[in-house]
Amino acid sequence: MSTAPTPTRFGSGQSVRRLEDDSLLAGAGRYTDDVSLPDQSHLVFVRSPYAHARIASIDGAAASAMPGVLCVITGADLVAAGVQAMQGATGFKRADGSPCVSPPRRALAHERVRFVGEPVALVVANSQAEARDAAEAVAVDYQDLPMVVDLHDAVAPGAPLVLDEAAGNIAAEARYGDAEATNAAFAGAAHRVALDIVNQRLVAFTVEPRSVLAHHDATTDRLTIRMSTQMPSGVRDTVCTALGLPKDKVRVVVGDVGGGFGMKTGAYPEDIAIAHAALQVKRPVKWVADRSEEFVSSAHGRDISVHAELALAADGRILALRIRTLANVGAYATGTGIAIQLLIGPWVQTSVYDIQTVDFHFCAVLTNTAPTGAYRGAGRPEAIHTIERLMDEAARETGIDRIALRRRNFIRPEQMPYRNPMGQTYDTGRFEAVMDQGLALADWDGFEARAALSAQKGKQRGLGIATFLEWTSGNAFEERVTVSVRADGVIEVFSAVNAMGQGIATSLAQLVVDSFGVPIEQVRIVLGDTDRGDGFGSAGSRSLFTGGSAVRAGAEQVIDKARALAARELEAATDDLRYANGVFTVAGTDLQLDIFTLAARQPEHEIFLASTTTAAGPSWPNGCHVCEVELDPATGDVEVVAYRSVNDVGRVVNPMIVRGQLEGGAVQGIGQALYERVVYDRDTGQPVTGSLMDYAIPRADVLGTMFVMEMDESTPCKNNLLGVKGVGELGTIGATPATVNAVADALARHGLAGRTAHLQMPLSPARVWQLMQSVG
Repeated sequence: MSTAPTPTRFGSGQSVRRLEDDSLLAGAGRYTDDVSLPDQSHLVFVRSPYAHARIASIDGAAASAMPGVLCVITGADLVAAGVQAMQGATGFKRADGSPCVSPPRRALAHERVRFVGEPVALVVANSQAEARDAAEAVAVDYQDLPMVVDLHDAVAPGAPLVLDEAAGNIAAEARYGDAEATNAAFAGAAHRVALDIVNQRLVAFTVEPRSVLAHHDATTDRLTIRMSTQMPSGVRDTVCTALGLPKDKVRVVVGDVGGGFGMKTGAYPEDIAIAHAALQVKRPVKWVADRSEEFVSSAHGRDISVHAELALAADGRILALRIRTLANVGAYATGTGIAIQLLIGPWVQTSVYDIQTVDFHFCAVLTNTAPTGAYRGAGRPEAIHTIERLMDEAARETGIDRIALRRRNFIRPEQMPYRNPMGQTYDTGRFEAVMDQGLALADWDGFEARAALSAQKGKQRGLGIATFLEWTSGNAFEERVTVSVRADGVIEVFSAVNAMGQGIATSLAQLVVDSFGVPIEQVRIVLGDTDRGDGFGSAGSRSLFTGGSAVRAGAEQVIDKARALAARELEAATDDLRYANGVFTVAGTDLQLDIFTLAARQPEHEIFLASTTTAAGPSWPNGCHVCEVELDPATGDVEVVAYRSVNDVGRVVNPMIVRGQLEGGAVQGIGQALYERVVYDRDTGQPVTGSLMDYAIPRADVLGTMFVMEMDESTPCKNNLLGVKGVGELGTIGATPATVNAVADALARHGLAGRTAHLQMPLSPARVWQLMQSVG
């Protein structure tokens, strides 16, 4: 005999199996490319093979005459049609006080191309094969121009300019802190540590590439765009601005998303071009990027060069931090690309350490490469990698134990709320307590025995640590939800946060169970439809932080509304009504009314409410990540053999999902540390790492099952209703420095402490072996 589900089994705090997984595992997911419409056409882009060139002419006549071709569109055509360029970065300035400069970025390049892979034309045809054949027949006459792809080359005197108005190729720069006080601190310091660090460019690799299906409905005069994105409302707004359409004439719909990692935030030029094409051919138009297109034209991540210096007193207390950063933002300085390196990264640069004296100088540099943007962590991994490398190097150079050095400089709980030198306020944090738990979990004191076992195999074992925090929310604190209790026994919740494989629908459903006390099978979460509601979307680890809080508030408000309705039905005072597990009862009587029957009695056959909730500020999740590696001195090969972490993520709604996020994030962080690197040929501007044959990403058989991720829920966030803190990027941020520090430790333990400062990612076997063989 079956028993009714117990709602508490599926509420928050429980490792509920993801609701999304059954359909995905059965092959019944609904990604953009799974949807086809009647009379659908296919689009292929013609992309620039040059890093920098003038477009002398584009001849699409031969392509237009080929079988099945519906249209050929060029950048000049879009300009003639009045399609506007995309908005660049605003609010940032150059050294002379003038606004940030960037080339105008159009849906299709017009007059000049500025990186290999930039779209210059498109072909729409009845089939993808016909569109591909015709795209190859489009004749583009390019006049090659001088180009620059290397960050340091770009700022050298006499370097080719990406934009004539951008002197020195500087798009914008920012300074923070007190240079005079910092200089004084360094002058009086007992110890000074300096590092030059390259945080290399990465491909934001997702299993599902960017995909768009646009369709104009002549009967309603509306354009519907089905696509793989993290920000449906943002895409709609950008498309409307570029095409001159009212917002109510464009709907963006998102189904399943096969990974986003920040790369799918906001609109791309291709999205605007596809929308325009759909309006022109008056048929559905589909585009699915192939992998080579994604490698050269989707937003890349990281790519900064840092000179970092730390001043310390004799006892190890940090006196000042000085940072000089060049950030490669590619050929177009997007608002996201600039903000990540000139604002968001700096917000966490001092991390969990009590450092108030700083001198920061960040420059955004234009090059003839693909633009950079958000990639898991977005500025925080770069900043944390820098400070954690400095901490370990300072420990080696001063002779102070690296754990003791961290203890000496942690911000203490009694200092909360703490305002860092960038003006950011941490609401909570027990950083030393988290580190102590991390050390215990990793059996830090038992490392020597494990190192001895590695030595028996001819391997050198290293032990790395990162203690850190991060900022989450995207500074978009407001979130709107709709909650509907329906007569058919379903509670439907719409949220503008978006699913992209992270399990957010399950977590939101658990919060609904918490409030309504109904089985999770009676909860339906709806996401990804701008006709249902607007919102910021999912980025900056904000989905549960803001979206979850909005669901909780909306659910409680609906129950209050239902209580008033039930009081009339039961002819009782609202104060006498009790609600539990979907049923209202009148205290002291046997009168009761379930909430779904109550909904059926309403004129609309539902109890509906739209609710807007605003968080008070960002959350500051933090952690202690410990990584152990084995280094093969004969080959330079590095293997991660153990990874343990304790993470303060506030209240945990679904432990299984949180651990999955931490592990997945750590894999990507390890990928940067050991494997991944985008390379452009310095002489030609051609991408050398244009496919998975040339660009290494971590695989399950490489990393195995060595993760143990735990959570500390003792310090809830004070800035949102749930007390949760963002978790989606925490693993990535901690894993990179923990892994690099582990390799540095392996070298130092075997007589190569003098070379640890020269470690640069990725720590490939060839790079590590060459460093080990170098003289000095």
